[in-house]
Amino acid sequence: MTSDPGTAAFTPIPARDRILRTAQDLFYRQGIRATGIDRIIAEAGVTKVTFYRHFPSKDVLIRAYLERRHVTWMAWFRAALSSARAAQPEAERREAPLVPVLDAARAWFGLADFRGCAFANTVAEAGEAALPLAGIAAQHKHEVRDAIAALLPPTARGRAEIAWAATLALDGAAVNAQFGEASTAAALDGLRSLLDALGSRPSLP
Repeated sequence: MTSDPGTAAFTPIPARDRILRTAQDLFYRQGIRATGIDRIIAEAGVTKVTFYRHFPSKDVLIRAYLERRHVTWMAWFRAALSSARAAQPEAERREAPLVPVLDAARAWFGLADFRGCAFANTVAEAGEAALPLAGIAAQHKHEVRDAIAALLPPTARGRAEIAWAATLALDGAAVNAQFGEASTAAALDGLRSLLDALGSRPSLP
């Protein structure tokens, strides 16, 4: 017996996923403080009983939000770096290995819902309650650094330090890119200069 393809196309999204998707959208666009549980419940289309069965507190939901954001954003970032690197001429890969970071940043800053780094934003908003979230944010930044380091020659001198500096440059650019088109352009120009300087270091003897 074959299943009805029309029925399969409308398989309901599990309640937990609906809550997380809604929270990810609202927390990122409006911030964790400005977004109340009642708003999430209403937009996710679940009852309070269902919500609290999956997430006993807002803090638990915020942690789940960051964990989900980490997985989805890193998958996007790695794919963006890989695509940009594949498009580079061989000579440019050697002479300017960090160009893919600039290309990824340009795509990220150009997203309609871009609001900066979700991890930096959340930790800053959380204030004294940030400590339990800091580990997730730190792990995220370490994986960003590792993804950038993979662009550099394995034998590059100071490879980890260069990648970490590039990560910090990307973070700074992401902050400035939130203030309008002119600020975004300036952020990308500044990031390009820093990445060019950092990318030239692996070729040093």
